[in-house]
Amino acid sequence: MLLELSHITKRFPGVLALDDARFALAAGEVHALMGENGAGKSTLMKIASGLFQPDAGEIRIDGRAVRLSGPASAKAAGIHTVFQELTVLPNRSVAENLMIGREPVRAGGLWLDRGALIRAAQRILDDLGIPLEATAPAGRLSTGQRQMVEIARASAQIPRVLILDEPTSSLGRAEEELLFSLVRRLSERGVGIIYITHRMSEVFALSDRITVLRDGRYVLSGATADLDRTALIRAMVGRDVAEDRHGTADDDLPVVLEVERLARGTAVRGASLSLKAGEVLGMAGLMGAGRTELARLIAGIDRPDSGGMTLFGKPYAPAGIGEALARGVAYASEDRKRLGLVLPLSVADNIALPSLRRLAPLGVIGPNRIAGFARDWMERLGVRAAGPGVAVDTLSGGNQQKVALAKWLATAPRVILLDEPTRGVDVGAKAEIYALIRQLATDGAAILAISSELPELLQISDRIAVMAQGRVAGILPAETATEESLLDLSFTEAAETAA
Repeated sequence: MLLELSHITKRFPGVLALDDARFALAAGEVHALMGENGAGKSTLMKIASGLFQPDAGEIRIDGRAVRLSGPASAKAAGIHTVFQELTVLPNRSVAENLMIGREPVRAGGLWLDRGALIRAAQRILDDLGIPLEATAPAGRLSTGQRQMVEIARASAQIPRVLILDEPTSSLGRAEEELLFSLVRRLSERGVGIIYITHRMSEVFALSDRITVLRDGRYVLSGATADLDRTALIRAMVGRDVAEDRHGTADDDLPVVLEVERLARGTAVRGASLSLKAGEVLGMAGLMGAGRTELARLIAGIDRPDSGGMTLFGKPYAPAGIGEALARGVAYASEDRKRLGLVLPLSVADNIALPSLRRLAPLGVIGPNRIAGFARDWMERLGVRAAGPGVAVDTLSGGNQQKVALAKWLATAPRVILLDEPTRGVDVGAKAEIYALIRQLATDGAAILAISSELPELLQISDRIAVMAQGRVAGILPAETATEESLLDLSFTEAAETAA
């Protein structure tokens, strides 16, 4: 075996993250690692990448026991990792991000050879088929584009083992196909790929083998061809999970938000839609279609160049996210690390932060009330943590996503904008979030849910709007829509359909 982790145990304060876990990877194999949030997937991979040291157990490479004392020693052994939380430096170019630690120099190392740097980076991008310019500022890239830069940086270092943690969580369909092609190419060259994902379709389309962890323990491992979806779900959550459609379009529901020909730059070009109380309006579209950009305009983060909005029948032009929140509009961003959470703060502080004015109208609030308020939302969303006082940056990616959702749902908004609400969330927790979204709609909230997962939109939505090239190409009832019909609209020239 290329890489073996045997009898791995890892403890954190109040949590047994791994309990006699094991994993084995062969050269040239795409091996999916699956499990619910908190199952230990990320912890096991951080041990494999040298970030954590196991309390017990053994790591072998090519049959020889090794100690990976840190990320540098793991990379020296050929193990490279692309984590779910991106590390692209926004104030640097794509080329500078790609070539970090390997920058070409001249004059005996006195000066950076910027021309050589850009040429080398562009060769990497072109070789991998990534349609980006090496000179582009990284800060202007979409989340999906930053993800591709991360993957390109790791792939360019010719790894023996490549660990991909939720690599498609923020990619559109075209970028997914690009990634799949890259993974297959690397595996054909003998690279062992560890692929962490919650998307069943990817697992069965791409992987050769699957290993499942649950509650920090090894549950099963087998050839993908010998396993099915039902068996995997049961192994991960220990129960069956229903996947029925719930939405039904209702023409009689009152319109809460009207968006009329909203435009900003080239990202949003005259988008119109209506959002009703008590409904979930899903939003589909390819990467770059303008979905997130439209949500940011509605949330007051960005200002439109033209067009207008009405909220509850009154003009609505928020000057910032604070004004939007005061009007009852909350936005949960797809990028929880940069926009959704204050990672060094506790779970309690993060959840309570936007609600402090309501919780403490006189400006004074005790820690016990904050903790109790947060604990209630942790229970409602199933956040797995030792308690409300733990720092958010110690949680798994999926649990961070739940905290980010709780933070805005706790403000009791009347209009809720959810951008990739289940990004990085396991199948069991997805069902819980779906149920929460449906309950919020039942209680009268108007919900706009952006997702790159078409089955998810079909499951939770009443209607589904499809964006293409910055416009709304069409709006379909979820009960009659199909993945094919949504994709067909995604590839249109976006002749706008009235909401």
